[in-house]
Amino acid sequence: MAKLHLSAPLPFVGQKRMFASRFIDIVSQYHPSGTVFVDLFGGSGLLSHIAKRCHPEARVIYNDFDNYRQRIDNIPKTNNLLKQIREIVSGLPRHKAIKGAPRDKFLALLEAEEAAAGYVDYITLSASLLFSGKYRTSLDGMRREMFYNTVRKSNYAPATDYLDGLEIASCDYKVLVDRFKNVPGVVFLVDPPYLSTDVGIYRMYWGLSDYLDVLSALSGQDFIYFTSDKSQIMELCEWMGRNPAIGNPFARCKKTEFNACLNYNSRYTDIMLYTDPETSGVAA
Repeated sequence: MAKLHLSAPLPFVGQKRMFASRFIDIVSQYHPSGTVFVDLFGGSGLLSHIAKRCHPEARVIYNDFDNYRQRIDNIPKTNNLLKQIREIVSGLPRHKAIKGAPRDKFLALLEAEEAAAGYVDYITLSASLLFSGKYRTSLDGMRREMFYNTVRKSNYAPATDYLDGLEIASCDYKVLVDRFKNVPGVVFLVDPPYLSTDVGIYRMYWGLSDYLDVLSALSGQDFIYFTSDKSQIMELCEWMGRNPAIGNPFARCKKTEFNACLNYNSRYTDIMLYTDPETSGVAA
């Protein structure tokens, strides 16, 4: 029997390991024959993996938009890098900042590996070198960060069977919605990047309108949807339900933007929305 993973084999922001047991309970309630699970925002593939293990005969489509499978394929190379990194930090205090020569060795090692192999799993290495919860996707991004000795002491286990049986796509979720929305027995698995959280490691821009587009795509469909109280999306939907006729209050406004700067690494955009004085009836 194929192994059931209750967490993703490699680090991924927002993987649903805390929901794994409850997700199994819910997925198991669907009839295995004729059900098609479509994981619109596949991420680490954990939801797709669990759905397929619960219903081996069901069709499961995993939208690997972030190319997580490439990271899985490179686990041996990542383990080799971690082995060399552990040798560099040998004797250094755990959980302390790494500076000077050891830091330079890290960067030289990563640069050499990227030049030789053409690929480095910077997200996985971030979990061993950066402050908790921080992830970078490039060598330049790593250069700008402080390193800490939180290097993983063991290798990552091979995960060659993790995606077995899945149909893998790599496209905008809307393509999959259009392809499967009229398919009998389809269940959409919906785990978009959370509103009001950092989406920097994802290969997409993600804003409020994108969240609302997802909700409109789910109208009339069976789905399992993930969100958090931090996103406030439930509060927004409840407000929209109470005010269905308000429309867009900014539809007749003009917009002016100002680029601003708080400090060397914190920038933002001020936005001013206003009705046109020439058409408002209150022009001077």
